[in-house]
Amino acid sequence: MSETYDFLFKFLVIGSAGTGKSCLLHQFIENKFKQDSNHTIGVEFGSRVVNVGGKTVKLQIWDTAGQERFSRETYNALTNWLTDARTLASPNIVIILCGNKKDLDADREVTFLEASRFAQENELMFLETSALTGENVEEAFLKCARTILNKIESGELDPERMGSGIQYGDASLRQLRQPRGSAAQAKQQCNC
Repeated sequence: MSETYDFLFKFLVIGSAGTGKSCLLHQFIENKFKQDSNHTIGVEFGSRVVNVGGKTVKLQIWDTAGQERFSRETYNALTNWLTDARTLASPNIVIILCGNKKDLDADREVTFLEASRFAQENELMFLETSALTGENVEEAFLKCARTILNKIESGELDPERMGSGIQYGDASLRQLRQPRGSAAQAKQQCNC
């Protein structure tokens, strides 16, 4: 039996190599830590259906290969990643900055305040996460999904717009959402 959902949201996990992108994905999808994580070559993919604000949403998550190592340089590279995301994606892109590896507090090179300030200055949501313990991993994805859903409901994001990274779910559910007197119904009625 195929799954049904109200919306499909495409997520792209970007960042430097070694920051735990694949482990975040695995923790969210499988609810466990990926012990034998090697650097991603190309792209990995996963999906999960969640309930957000009373809607069933399929999160389709694409994990990309990074370029740098886990260190201060990963924080310094944020501006470049952010510029790429905002240049290449939908103008209404929703971005959350995840300070991953929260469990490695002794090795911390970027303070919570510093990362939080960067997020605020760049109009990003921010959470510190741990793919190892699972702390805030689900919340990060759900927080993004709630924000996207709010933007759909306010009209800022249109699931009909190509390249938006969102779309309506199952075709039968989509037909139920068509408003009365819509152009599609008018076209069907006049057989144009």
